[in-house]
Amino acid sequence: MSLIPHPDRRPKTGHPGPLPALSLFSMELSRNLRVDSVSRLAPAAPLAIEDHVPVSVAVEAMRNEKTGCLLVTRAGRLVGIFTERDLLARVLSADLPLTVPMAECCTGNPVRVSPKDSVQTAIERMEKGGYRHLPVVDELNRPVGILSAQRVVHYLAEHFPALVYNQPPDPNKVPEAAEGA
Repeated sequence: MSLIPHPDRRPKTGHPGPLPALSLFSMELSRNLRVDSVSRLAPAAPLAIEDHVPVSVAVEAMRNEKTGCLLVTRAGRLVGIFTERDLLARVLSADLPLTVPMAECCTGNPVRVSPKDSVQTAIERMEKGGYRHLPVVDELNRPVGILSAQRVVHYLAEHFPALVYNQPPDPNKVPEAAEGA
């Protein structure tokens, strides 16, 4: 729970007190990242394709769905992820035909999270591997969602607007006087 509630949930009467110190926001952010689960981020519905399907079908699906990745499954269980990077690095640059099956060009055994993992865990895994997308799977390794870096950023901006929006462009330079009228 944020120290500053969402604008739609703020009381309409009375004057709010002064804002808490910025260090309180970072303490609250740290706590929420450990406590809130991945499911709280509302991951996108999983877009999955079986591993025997040719790359051409996957590319068409990515184009139609306007997405940068697909989850690759075998019998409904996650076995890989296919991203724009995989298309460029493993298919096009290797001069493979678009008829090659997904199993031969996807990233196998991708890093994943469960809906019960903390937001902090998801962020750490994304940061460590440089990933923009993480598959969200259930206990049986079946895809239940895709978590994007964009969803994480929206979560941070929505729940901690004062911490996100009040940061100066250069944290080492702070104006001596307020700008504007």
